[in-house]
Amino acid sequence: MSDHEQQRTLSLRGQSGDALPPVEQHAQQYETVRNAHETELIEDYVELIGDLIRHRGEARAADIANRMAVSQATVSKMIRRLNELGLVTSKPYRSLFLTEEGQKMAETSRARHDIVLHFLRALGVDDSTARIDAEGMEHHVSDETLTIMQRFTEQKMK
Repeated sequence: MSDHEQQRTLSLRGQSGDALPPVEQHAQQYETVRNAHETELIEDYVELIGDLIRHRGEARAADIANRMAVSQATVSKMIRRLNELGLVTSKPYRSLFLTEEGQKMAETSRARHDIVLHFLRALGVDDSTARIDAEGMEHHVSDETLTIMQRFTEQKMK
């Protein structure tokens, strides 16, 4: 069935769905998602390193590998990349440390994550599902949407 036929069928059922947005807007949507994909893994690592330092006093590659369910070789490659980007400092067989820039990224990522997590919980999503969903959503939500999510959560908690 062609797009036109599908749209016509939906319209006949009273469920018009969203029409295709204008080309420029549609392109911007995909560009935004591509950009988020480029940075989300970096943000996840930096956020986890910050969390480990805050809660355990140190961040070790083995802990990152265990918590992210990846190999230590994968973690080593990412640590090199984070080091090249100026987000972490490390020495062989030592803990990892966030640079000032890495610390800012970790704090921003953690704040975004917490807003999404609390929003999902406020909607009634169970904790386990909310944690899984928040992990991916935090990277793909605009600042405008985050602000509205936070406002909703705060109103819900009153």
